[in-house]
Amino acid sequence: MVLENTDIGSLGAQMGGSALIGGVIGFAAKKVAKLLAILVGIELVVLKFLESRGVLQINWDRLVGSAEGASQQIEPATRSLVETFVSTAGIGTSFAAGFFLGFKRA
Repeated sequence: MVLENTDIGSLGAQMGGSALIGGVIGFAAKKVAKLLAILVGIELVVLKFLESRGVLQINWDRLVGSAEGASQQIEPATRSLVETFVSTAGIGTSFAAGFFLGFKRA
């Protein structure tokens, strides 16, 4: 049997540590995402203000299209990263669970 040679305490410590690290990274990721959203919002307000004053002329359709294209490129990479962690038995799963809990708590 596979579990006969496995140190349960060591495995539990590894899984607990992975969950803790995942939680911290998830919490930090959400904080960074919020900060970036605020910065992008401020940037858009400034651009709109400068456009209303006649300083800039902005093609909003092209700006929105390029933002959608960037988000479509980022999504597969993120999905691949999460699938890699989830597919790893034990430690990766606890990391992913901790990440999602940390992300939700932020």
